[in-house]
Amino acid sequence: MDELRLTDWLRQASGQPHLVIRQRWLLAGGAIQQNWALDVSWPGGEAAWVLRTDSAAVLDVSLPRAAEYALLRVAFAAGVTVPEPLFLCEDLSVTGAPFFVMRRVAGITAGHRLVKSDTAGGGRHALVRRLGEELARIHAIRPPRPELPFLGAPPEDAGLAFIAASRAALDRQREPRPVLEWGLRHLELTAPAPLPAVLCHNDFRTGNLMVTEAGLTAVLDWEFAAWGDPHADLGWLCAPCWRFGNFLREAGGIGDRAELYAAYEAASGTRAEPARVRWWELAATIRWALIAIDQAERHISGTERSLELALTGHLVPGLEWEVLDMVEAANA
Repeated sequence: MDELRLTDWLRQASGQPHLVIRQRWLLAGGAIQQNWALDVSWPGGEAAWVLRTDSAAVLDVSLPRAAEYALLRVAFAAGVTVPEPLFLCEDLSVTGAPFFVMRRVAGITAGHRLVKSDTAGGGRHALVRRLGEELARIHAIRPPRPELPFLGAPPEDAGLAFIAASRAALDRQREPRPVLEWGLRHLELTAPAPLPAVLCHNDFRTGNLMVTEAGLTAVLDWEFAAWGDPHADLGWLCAPCWRFGNFLREAGGIGDRAELYAAYEAASGTRAEPARVRWWELAATIRWALIAIDQAERHISGTERSLELALTGHLVPGLEWEVLDMVEAANA
């Protein structure tokens, strides 16, 4: 990253001709995108920002940075707790890849720490309620939205669209995955009737939530957002794979799903249907397995050598076991 070119661009974007970058460092996490912390200052002012840009290899299902920036602007305007989006750059001559800049917010995202804490976010009960309320704010964003043309038309049936996309993803893999195919067949046989589409974050989970002791400070990583069934977000948050070992606390390893549902219903005026959430939990487990396979492929192919990506591939057998357990429980 050429710091001189970046500084010149930031000066123009911010309207601060004497801006300087005092510090910059790569933040932890970000297996799909890179997040750089920037401490900047100018005469009479200073700011803490994050620059979000592409990694060496990106997932096909991940939205580009310009789209994610547009989503942040819409979410911020709707009162969703997100970092304020500031500037977008699509000029590849600046850093070599598109990026956007947002305000840096305080807190931690580490799932293994959050699920062990009884005080983070104001305590488990307060945090789970806040997550339900936050999802209600996101789902209040509904099509059509001219600012989000890249999302396309909402699917007629989000569940069947997920099954079709997942089968296509499996067909591209180098190895057969019969357990995942079997899970998709179960979803096909038990698919609920479609609901009117809302904006789904599609990665709303422990690990993508910035939290302080006082409360939630940001919902991060909007690169998978799409029109869909609101229960997809509830199912993703409640899926066992995002409880970070705290399996008895079904809402993201943080609290009880009943409390999550109650807060969501109170804020949205819409009932959370437990059976539909369970259907999307199974879908979430299959989807995460597919993402893990793609992540490992980035390493195996040599496109982006990374121990983290390689280890992500080792999650797949455990996720397949969860698929077997979930289908068995659904058929009991």
